[in-house]
Amino acid sequence: MRAVSAAGAAAPREGGLADRYGRVATDLRVSLTDRCNLRCAYCMPAEGLPWAPDDTVLTDAEVVRLVRIGVEHLGIREVRFTGGEPLLRRGLEGIVAATGELRTADGARVRTALTTNGLGLDKRAKALAAAGLDRVNVSLDSLDPVRFATITRRDRHADVLAGLAGAAAAGLSPVKVNAVLVRGVNDDEAVPLLTWALEHGYHLRFIEQMPLGPHGSWRREDLVTAREILDALAAAFDLEAEPDGARGGAPAETWHVRGHPGATVGVIGSVTRPFCGACDRTRLTADGQVRSCLFARHEDDLRGLLREGADDETVAAAWRTAMRGKAAGHGIDDPTFLQPARTMSAIGG
Repeated sequence: MRAVSAAGAAAPREGGLADRYGRVATDLRVSLTDRCNLRCAYCMPAEGLPWAPDDTVLTDAEVVRLVRIGVEHLGIREVRFTGGEPLLRRGLEGIVAATGELRTADGARVRTALTTNGLGLDKRAKALAAAGLDRVNVSLDSLDPVRFATITRRDRHADVLAGLAGAAAAGLSPVKVNAVLVRGVNDDEAVPLLTWALEHGYHLRFIEQMPLGPHGSWRREDLVTAREILDALAAAFDLEAEPDGARGGAPAETWHVRGHPGATVGVIGSVTRPFCGACDRTRLTADGQVRSCLFARHEDDLRGLLREGADDETVAAAWRTAMRGKAAGHGIDDPTFLQPARTMSAIGG
């Protein structure tokens, strides 16, 4: 396949993406589209959302240029492609391949990953692996097809399972599965989901539901906390926590499942166990805006700079400035907290 060009040796960096609190972003999350083919109740309304006009969405070449600037000028070492649903992006394989050609200042290969709902992944996993994709995370909140259809408002459970199997067959291992538990909906599935994941060799990650869906839809009393999930798992499995310091900037706290060599389970306690102090992420929306945090209420426009003809260093300088203003934390527990105007699907996971 023909990749979008990303040729060029890594240039000396003028400075990374440091903020006022000493954190340095080396992990870039790139949303490739705000569109999605599911309608998960905690993410968007049943009728969907107004999609970004096509002319506002970054072209493949613009995506690759911004990723290259991030790697060569700003110290990015890992790139995760998200959405919306990134598999809806026709040029995905080319973007992945172009990113794989990039090298960091010390000559290391950029690590690439994909977060997806899995629909159609069985048909594209081999091509994505051939393009250089390293890892994939697939969202699956229930083992029950009927319950899945209720959560996602689409009868596509079998397609997600096929996508997971396709990813494993293509060598995108270990395949990770992301699950969000909601009280009164699927909060009884922690143990069944881990049992199933162990049987299939998938690495399961539970994610606390965050206030990033339709406004007014998130209620703290519906939140299934990391503590509740861990208590349920510990009653059924022998878990061993990873050593202190092993987590680094990763969002998930991880446990090894004794009796299952190589198996792990993780919990991302974004609300009740925030990891803001170690956050190493920077985000690009599908329409080319820098976000310093999922919960940021301010964005900085890089798309405009690209289309005005700005050179790489001008774009890099704007990106540095945007990240410099990153807040100390998301502030969900602060009485003054306000949910971002954009929902998760428009921000990028």
